[in-house]
Amino acid sequence: MNWPLRLRIVLQRFWQPTCACMTCMLGSWANVMSAAHWIIAIRTGFLTSALALVLTFTPAARLFRERTGNALMVGLLACIGDVVSHRSGYAHPVLEHVATGVTSGVLAWIAWYLLEARARRLRALWAWIARR
Repeated sequence: MNWPLRLRIVLQRFWQPTCACMTCMLGSWANVMSAAHWIIAIRTGFLTSALALVLTFTPAARLFRERTGNALMVGLLACIGDVVSHRSGYAHPVLEHVATGVTSGVLAWIAWYLLEARARRLRALWAWIARR
């Protein structure tokens, strides 16, 4: 795996868990402008991207090349990053971390679906809207 591909994986593994963490964190919609919430979410994204970078040097890197394997890896890494980043704010100690992992995996799957082949699906949708 070359370095530009590793950099792309790191950047993608940063934004997806960060957005998922902000979405799933207790009170995050009410506190979307809170610096404390953003710091926790960015820390989760950073830890997830660091774990993804380490995995690119192992045989597990091949999972990043397919849509479902990528989504599963992102979800698992986001869950681990969230556990390391902060304590759960929900009543059950792991519910927030699992929700963050699942949300991050879904975001990764949707992003792959929409952005593959230089975002051909988004470009087709835009062309269809422009014709109307």
